[in-house]
Formats: sequence, C-alpha cells, structure tokens
Amino acid sequence: MNTFKNLMTIGCMMLFLFSSQVMAQQAKDSKTETVTIQTSAICDQCKTRLEKNIAFEKGVRSVVLDEETKKLTIEYRKGKTDKEKLKKAITKIGYDADEMPADQKAHDRLPDCCQKGSDPH
Repeated sequence: MNTFKNLMTIGCMMLFLFSSQVMAQQAKDSKTETVTIQTSAICDQCKTRLEKNIAFEKGVRSVVLDEETKKLTIEYRKGKTDKEKLKKAITKIGYDADEMPADQKAHDRLPDCCQKGSDPH
C-alpha cells in the first residue's frame, strides 16, 4: 500500500511539473512573436553585422540570418517592437528589408563586399 502511495505521489509530481512547463511555454509564446524578413545580405560580414545590431533593438530576443536564403529570423517581445520597426532598423544598417530599400547613406558606408551588386563570397 505504501508503494502505491509513493507511485501516486511521484505521478502527481511529474504531472504537475509537465503541466507547469507547458503553461510557461504558452505564456512565453503569447508574449513573443517571430518574423522572417528578406534582406540583401551577401556574406559572413553581413550576417555578423545584422545579427549584432538587430540584437540590440528593444524587445529582440534572438536573431539569425540564413546566408543561403538571406532571410533574417527575429524573435521579439510583443509590445516592445513590431515587424515594421525591425524592418526600419535593418534599412538603417544598410540592407533592404522585404520591400523597404536600404537607407542609401548607410548602404554606402558598408564595406564594398557587402554592398548590393557584389558577388557572394
């Protein structure tokens, strides 16, 4: 009988832990959003520049650039920023963001190898 009580106690504890993790994940999911933005990035330097600079934008949790597709995936906290603000930040670094063209002055400050029209390297 004592073994049965121990098993029931352990089972209840495991159920509680599992349900609290699910609830924590749901709470996190309701507070964050993930967007993917097409950029004009070309190389590793572009990847480093974009990931480093966008990481400092208010509310941003994570940033990853897929060099092959040139898509920047950003996870951010809702209410702190939004997709349009993030796209604007990307253009101010010197890169296109979806349909928004890069800020020309910022683009001109990029290294030659990172400017539009350069060959991937």
